[in-house]
This record gives sequence, C-alpha cells and structure tokens, in this order.
Amino acid sequence: MPPRIPFQVELPLPEVGDSGESESRNPPQPPFDKEGNRSGEISASATEEDPQNPSEQPSKTPQKKRSDKPLTVSQLTRQIRMALEGEFRSVWVAGELSNVSRAASGHIYFTLRDEESQVSGVMFRRAVAGLPFQPVDGLEVVVRGHLSVYAPRGVYQVNASAMEPKGVGALQLAFEQLRDKLAKEGLFDKSRKRPLPFLPRHIGIVTSPTGAVIHDMLTVLRRRFPGIPVTLFPAVVQGNQAVPALVEGVRVLNTISRTPPLDVIIVGRGGGSMEDLWAFNDERLARVLADSRIPVISAVGHETDFTIADFVADLRAPTPSAAMELAIPERLELEASVQEWGMRLQRGMQQQLRSCRDHLIQAKRQLSSPETGIRQFQQRVDDLDLRLRERLRARLDRTRFALEESATRLRLLQPSRQFPELRNRVMALQQQLPKLVKQRLQAQQAQIEQHTGRLDSLSPLRTLGRGYGMATTTEGKVIKSHTQVQPGDELALRLADGTLHTTVQRVEPRP
Repeated sequence: MPPRIPFQVELPLPEVGDSGESESRNPPQPPFDKEGNRSGEISASATEEDPQNPSEQPSKTPQKKRSDKPLTVSQLTRQIRMALEGEFRSVWVAGELSNVSRAASGHIYFTLRDEESQVSGVMFRRAVAGLPFQPVDGLEVVVRGHLSVYAPRGVYQVNASAMEPKGVGALQLAFEQLRDKLAKEGLFDKSRKRPLPFLPRHIGIVTSPTGAVIHDMLTVLRRRFPGIPVTLFPAVVQGNQAVPALVEGVRVLNTISRTPPLDVIIVGRGGGSMEDLWAFNDERLARVLADSRIPVISAVGHETDFTIADFVADLRAPTPSAAMELAIPERLELEASVQEWGMRLQRGMQQQLRSCRDHLIQAKRQLSSPETGIRQFQQRVDDLDLRLRERLRARLDRTRFALEESATRLRLLQPSRQFPELRNRVMALQQQLPKLVKQRLQAQQAQIEQHTGRLDSLSPLRTLGRGYGMATTTEGKVIKSHTQVQPGDELALRLADGTLHTTVQRVEPRP
C-alpha cells in the first residue's frame, strides 16, 4: 500500500485499465461463510467472554447413575448444561427481538420470541463489533449460535455469534438506520449546504491513486480547464482500512497549507456492489464531511448508487467524472462569455461616447452664438415683468374696493348719527322708571302682607291669646301627655303674656 501522503498531481497521467480495476483487487468477503461465521472474526463461542466452549465438552450425554443420593442444584444444572450444550452446538433461530439492551461492557442482551415461546439471548462484544446494523426491539432476525446455561439463575440462553435481519439485508438495514439518525440530527438539511466556488483556485481529491477514477477526473480537468492545481490524498476506498483512510484524507486536506488554498474537495471512487461502496456509508466519514470547512463533492459509484456521504456532502455528483465537471467551468465557454461581455461593453461604451458627443455638439452650438441665448432670456424677462405688473394692478384694485366698502360701513356706524335716537330712548325710560318702581313696590308690599297674615294665623301665640297655655319641663321639653310627668315635677306654663312655674301635685288621666 502506498503511503497516505497528499501530493501534487502532475498532468497528464498515464493511461490505465478499466474504471475501478485497482479498487476491486481485494473485494470484501461476504458477511457470513457457509458455516455462518463472519469472515475474519473468531466466533463468539471461542472468545474470552464465553469461557464455556461447547467444542470442548463431550459430545455425548453422560449416563445417568442410579443412586438413592439426591443431586445438588449445581450438579443438576451442570448435567443439564452438558446435555444442552453438547446437543445444540450450532443452531439457527428465527424470531422477533425484544428487551434489547446494551451493557457497559459492550455485550448485547435480548429476548428472541415468536407467537408461542421466547428464549433469552446474549451476543458478546466481539461479535457485536461485526454487526453492520443496530439490533432494536421489534426487528425480525435470524440468529446463529449455540445454547448455553447460565448457572446462577438456572436458565438456558442462545449465545449468538451472528445475526442477520430477516427479509432485508444487514447492510441495507444499517444504511437505513444511519440515514434516519443523521437526518434527525440535521446533517442532510439544505440550509447547511455551502455553494461551490465559481472557479476553484485549487482542488483536493480523496480517492485511490491508481485506477481509472483519478485518471478520468484529471482528464476532465485537462479538457475543461487545464492549469488548476490538484492535490491528491491517496486513500484505500474498499475494505477494512477504507474508512480510516478516507477520514484521514478529508481531515488532512482541511488542515494542509497550499498556495493557492484549497477551494473544494472531491471524495469518491468507481462503481461496485453495496459491499464495495460500504466505506462511504460509515458514520465516521459522514461526520468528517459535515465538519469540513471546505465544500465537499461526493462522487461515489454510478448515477444509481446512493451513499450516506452523498446526503451529507455539499453536492452529490453521479460519477467522479461528473464531479470534476461540476467543480470547474468549461474554459472555452468562459472565454466565449468573456468575449461576448467584452463586445457588449464595447458597444455600450461606443453608444455612450456617441451620446456624449451629441451633447457636446449641442453645447458648442449654444456657446458659439451667445446672443441667441441672451435674447431668449431678455424676452423671458419682459414677459415676467408684464405678468408682474398685471398682477400688482389687479391686487391694488381689489385692495381699493375693500377699503371703499369698509369706509361706507364706518360712516353708517358713526356715533353722531345714533345720539338723538339714544337720547330720546333714555328720556322715555327716565319718565317710566318712577312709575314702574312704585308699581313694583306696591306689588311687593301686598305680597308681604299676604304672607304675614298666613304666618299670624298659624302662630302658636295666637292660640295662647285665646286662653290656652303650653306646659314644658325645666329643660324646655313640651309636655304632650300626662305620662311624661310625675307628682312633684316642676313645670313651666307659658301663657300669652307670661310664664308660670308650678309643681305637679297629682296626675289624673282622662277618663
């Protein structure tokens, strides 16, 4: 493997074979071999986490010994474990996952069930690391493993060494799970997509240094816009080392210093199966692409191939060659556009010059005969003078008419004209005043006498004058009933011409 160090690419590159030849020299192994073991990994039954290896146990069930001595619980559990683990060394079990939980150690515990029964299961950390998807509740799966007995609780369980989704491929399920997860985090939102530069000064590429992909991209660059520098980070694009290499490539191109600086990064490879392209569906690569400070173009496989990197990148290209076409404009088209704009600018300048020349000629004509302009101004001044005189004359006429009308009104309102009339009116009022006053006094006197008569008729003194008296206590309270006094009380008896002070001798109620 060549060292993963970014280097400047010199154009042109030598011709190579078909696209993707070097990228498919080491195709990945299928997820399970004929025996159900994951390629390149040790079965969970032979790991340190599973010390009870069924292959090390005797293959035959031990003979039962007739004895009157009872078995201990540990002995019974041990015999059951030997029987189960010896008989069910390798089983395939299909069912629905439930109660899935991941321990801090990395092991996964679950329950596998169908409509009638259920069985507990465990998958140890090393086997879990080989799963391309996340086991979740409700998922229909097929589990390969062996039966084991957990002695502390006396229960049997399936020790899973492999697990596949039922009805859908493991890689497809892993793709959908990661796609949904990153979409919820907003990594696919259009708002975070950055526009590509119109004409990049420097292009970075992360792909295999051999094969047709890099050759095709550089051929497109040489055809469309030769001279733009390219920095290639050689990366493995397939296999176990592909993800670390791709992640490192994007990070390095974001940090290296180049002149001119990088404006866009293309990450891609040629076509292949889903397994071949799986490195571009890794979460680590997706997050590095999302964190890139330089706009990224994803160019993976063919037009029908979609990866997680395509959704995260700022732009998705159907092929690596198309990515280079999207990254740089056509030089000939730019030159044609520049020529067209140059011609438009020239025509505009010529039109502007003609317009300025016409204005200059007109101004020159006016300057060459200033008498014409002076005469026009004199005529305008005369016209304005005439209009001013007419307006002043009309204003004076309106003012004179208003003054005459006001003088007429003043003459009609002079005091000398009103004095005789006012004097006669005052004399008539003086003659009528004594008579009116006398009549008013007589009316008032008659009214007073009438009121006096009414008051006199209602006065209590008038009643006392007829021989009546009014008894009061020493405090002046009027006695209205014999119940208000007792024998011995002192009373005042008011008459018309005086007051008598008496003492009550006895009280006699009216019969």
